[in-house]
Amino acid sequence: MTIKVGDALPNVTLRTMAEGGLAAVETGAVFAGKKAVLFGVPGAFTPTCSNNHLPGYLENATAIRARGVDLIAVVSVNDVHVMAAWAAANHNEGRVLFLADGSGDLARATGLGVDIPGMGYRYKRFSMLLDNGVVQSLHVETERGVNVSGAARMLELL
Repeated sequence: MTIKVGDALPNVTLRTMAEGGLAAVETGAVFAGKKAVLFGVPGAFTPTCSNNHLPGYLENATAIRARGVDLIAVVSVNDVHVMAAWAAANHNEGRVLFLADGSGDLARATGLGVDIPGMGYRYKRFSMLLDNGVVQSLHVETERGVNVSGAARMLELL
């Protein structure tokens, strides 16, 4: 079953790079008490994710935060080292929190995972607005590209 508006984001352990190195973080703690945008991508360094989806959030991070969002995070079924390299390659500078769901635990728990031939188990492309970990809006792409889950659409909804 896919997560829906009004549901709490499942509490699972993800990985991120922190100042001290690799860190395990619980989704419950990451999103607690915050208004947050979480977007999911099929894979770091993939063409649409790198050229269309991530850049919009990086470029619009200030505008999104100006509308009351405390945190912008991206999640992918990649390992933490790949996600850290993707953040560095895109000169993230703390605008977006990069979360690694290497085993696909959150993807499975939310029903937002998909088996993509040639790529394996990944996320469907999506974005959601969370308030204290509860889904306020959810936008899952049904066609190729970034049509409903990009930063421009999120700004329209905020």
